[in-house]
Amino acid sequence: METYHVSFPGLGIYSLPINPVAFSFNLGDREINIYWYGIIIAAAFLICFLLAVKQAPKYDIKSDHIVDTFLLIMILAIIGARLYYVVFSWDEFSDDLMKIFQTRHGGLAFYGGLIGGILAVLVMAKHKKIHLIDFMDFLAVYVPLGHAIGRWGNFFNQEAFGANTDLPWGMYSENTYQYLSQYGDKYAPLSPVHPTFLYESIANFLIFIILYQIRKKSKKRGETSAWYLVLYGLVRFGVEGLRTDSLFIGNTTIRVSQALSLIFVLIGIVAFIVISRRKPIENMEVADGVTDSALSEKSASDFVPLNPVNSSDENQTIEKNSEENNSEENNSEIE
Repeated sequence: METYHVSFPGLGIYSLPINPVAFSFNLGDREINIYWYGIIIAAAFLICFLLAVKQAPKYDIKSDHIVDTFLLIMILAIIGARLYYVVFSWDEFSDDLMKIFQTRHGGLAFYGGLIGGILAVLVMAKHKKIHLIDFMDFLAVYVPLGHAIGRWGNFFNQEAFGANTDLPWGMYSENTYQYLSQYGDKYAPLSPVHPTFLYESIANFLIFIILYQIRKKSKKRGETSAWYLVLYGLVRFGVEGLRTDSLFIGNTTIRVSQALSLIFVLIGIVAFIVISRRKPIENMEVADGVTDSALSEKSASDFVPLNPVNSSDENQTIEKNSEENNSEENNSEIE
């Protein structure tokens, strides 16, 4: 694949060489290309996974549950992200269905991945008998972190950018030129565009920091998840309005991601109303999510040691009890 030359004229950065392919190798007679897009998505999953495993014991969640859940999330999120994109870009795939399986150049929609991930959490919470809301609150923190990292895959593919801008950080490359040229006079192909992937990356890092603090201090179930829905919904609604590659509902001018963002915000607000009427929970625990160490400590506290009894001591004890019983019977006869 060709190398892009990315420029940020307002920042004095020109012709920064960016190749979507990280490295290549030969497998027999075939050349295999490993793309930065895939590496970055994998890195995002791995970082979130390691953090979740490390922090799970603090919230009384077994590490094994995190491992199983992330495996399912990874599978369903990728399937959901691709299906979402294919459904709303069907004209691109209708003539060649095999293109559905070609994800090296992008074509993964975040909202589809999020829906797939939520489905995975629902399945695992039921299977592992974990309190669903507590589990979602714990995992919600890592969604914006993974998203913030994953957005840089769009940079290496030179995609998910916005309309023209005069701001200092406006971006220009061969791909922005080629893409905007197909719209005729609607855009200025030779002018810089909004690096919307960067906006979302920065915003998601901030959301991660905010949610991390909320989860640490929250005493009400569902609060962390509700904050995520509202914060990301607002961010995505604004950023989506700048993009030039939005997916639309049918032949309308309604952007799918903006519609979903509004739904997220509304769900989050309703959740806040419901949560505000509940009493705070002193000890936020996940049902049946106690760690192995906690179980060991509890078992240790309940343990009562047994002293060995030899046969002579046992006989003496029996004789003593027998004498006491006889004495009680005699007393009762006297009375």
